Amino acid sequence: MVFVATMTVLLLYYLYHILRYYTAKLSTNCYLIDYVCFKPSPDRKISTLTSGALINRNKSLGLSEYKFLLKMIIRSGIGEETYSPRNILEGREESPTIDDSMLEMDEFFKTSVSEIFAKTKLLPSEVDVLVVSISAFSPSPSLAARIVQQQKMRDDVKTYNLSGMGCSASLIAIDLVNNIFKSGKKTVAMVVSSESIVPNWYCGNEKSMMLSNILFRSGGSVMLLTNDPTMRSRAKMRLKCIVRTNIGSQDDGYNCVMQKEDDTGRLGFYLGPGLPKAAMRAFTKNFQQLMPQVLPYRELLLYMWRIAEQKVKKTEGNSFSAATKINYKSGIDHFCLHAGGTAVIDAVGDALGLSSYDDEPARMTLFRWGNTSASSLWYVLGYMEAKKRLRKGDRVLMISFGAGFECNSCIWEVKRDLGDGDVWEDCIKDYPPQTLVNPFFEKFGWVSETTEETFSGNMEAFRKKVALSL
Repeated sequence: MVFVATMTVLLLYYLYHILRYYTAKLSTNCYLIDYVCFKPSPDRKISTLTSGALINRNKSLGLSEYKFLLKMIIRSGIGEETYSPRNILEGREESPTIDDSMLEMDEFFKTSVSEIFAKTKLLPSEVDVLVVSISAFSPSPSLAARIVQQQKMRDDVKTYNLSGMGCSASLIAIDLVNNIFKSGKKTVAMVVSSESIVPNWYCGNEKSMMLSNILFRSGGSVMLLTNDPTMRSRAKMRLKCIVRTNIGSQDDGYNCVMQKEDDTGRLGFYLGPGLPKAAMRAFTKNFQQLMPQVLPYRELLLYMWRIAEQKVKKTEGNSFSAATKINYKSGIDHFCLHAGGTAVIDAVGDALGLSSYDDEPARMTLFRWGNTSASSLWYVLGYMEAKKRLRKGDRVLMISFGAGFECNSCIWEVKRDLGDGDVWEDCIKDYPPQTLVNPFFEKFGWVSETTEETFSGNMEAFRKKVALSL
């Protein structure tokens, strides 16, 4: 009898610890409950005519700068329905105020943060962790504190305010939350990701700093995540892995994207000629870590065979050239690329061997919303969902680049069939459009035919002609 009682106690003891281990393991998963993207009001749209008027207000531009802007805008892949802060539309881009920046943030916060709570039926008081990632505007009190105040969150909510992390800040915030979840304590986390255009609009004539004005637009995203296993049935996706790569120890990587002043003291973002090379180097290093966690053994063995074959035969090539032959689709179903510009999408698409179908969500996001910095990934994901591409069990790759220089990537597993339209709902039927040709050339193509003699001889007449084209 004593033996039976002893064995029963031991069995219960071991069952308890097995159950505890299993529960703790479940509580370290990172589930995406839901997300929303921000759609500014229609009066903030920046059309071709608005862009032309904005350029014409910059009195420091010469003919070469006009031609440069014309060429870059046409190549940008951006359409006519992107959004801008109000101070720029009102002609006050040269003298932004703190209030202008706060208004830009508040319109996003009050719309999208409230929307995510309404959508998920969760309350602000249920949020345990708040992470805000807005790189180029860091007031005091912090923007995280501002959301706590607006939403009346709990006194013990843990807040984190990330700045200076660039277009890759969203995945950095996800990584932070994922590490917090590893404690095993049941937690609900909110990630708020955007960028502030107001204080960083460049009003000078340095070409490497004018590019940011062409690409960056207003936007934002809010995500709710949890490690609570009782909420996994509500979740849209589960995080499988995340890989972060930072090549900032190398001068060219650190200096290729930078907030700085030009020679006249005008603040803006510098995008250097070394950016493509740094991005590809960071991308290669990142995928060397990601591939073993994603691809089937067959593809990994083929990759190692190609590397060995190159060395034995002493043929030209390296690990990257071998990697370009890998069938990434054997381990990934959907490719959520950072909509940083056509050059970024082209380079990553070529490196991964993607089809036009695969990179369509990124191109359409760039066309409809522009480069919304760290939040752009979620507009791309939203496009996939609105097109009803995401099915249970699918694996989604997210990859982004940011100042530092960083390349960050992660893999999500879709937990159920998805089809929420979100900000794409009213227009998804029109995408992809028949043409992505930018109408800017139709209005201002004559600028490319202007000579330096005619421009210098009568600059005022040139500006009047621009104004008449509006």
